[in-house]
Amino acid sequence: MITYLWVALGGALGSVARYWMTNAVALLTGPRFPWGTILINVIGSFIIGLVAFMTTPVGRVPISFDIRAFILVGVCGGYTTFSAFSLQTLELARTGHWLQAGANIVLSVVLCLLAVWAGFAAGAGLGGAPPE
Repeated sequence: MITYLWVALGGALGSVARYWMTNAVALLTGPRFPWGTILINVIGSFIIGLVAFMTTPVGRVPISFDIRAFILVGVCGGYTTFSAFSLQTLELARTGHWLQAGANIVLSVVLCLLAVWAGFAAGAGLGGAPPE
């Protein structure tokens, strides 16, 4: 039961951070293209890759199952925004902005895969073990 509380707390923190970041990026870039969602997903992907590696048996940071769930499921789950990505892509497509919809798909998928790989590689570098 305590794990659920950790996940809920992490989810709340991640959601608040996502809301703040979305607004901050929209102020800088405008609301027309979902740069905030892309940035959030890239950051979240890097963090999940880094923490996932660093907390494995070959990583350097031994943490409890509850804290790992807090970060990976709670914080990252609340922070990253795949559902927002999907809705924003649909809205771009529905309004005839096909090029922007395609760019959102390609940028989000490619950058997030690169970010999760970079996070995992960073964890491996910090942990002194090669990624498997």
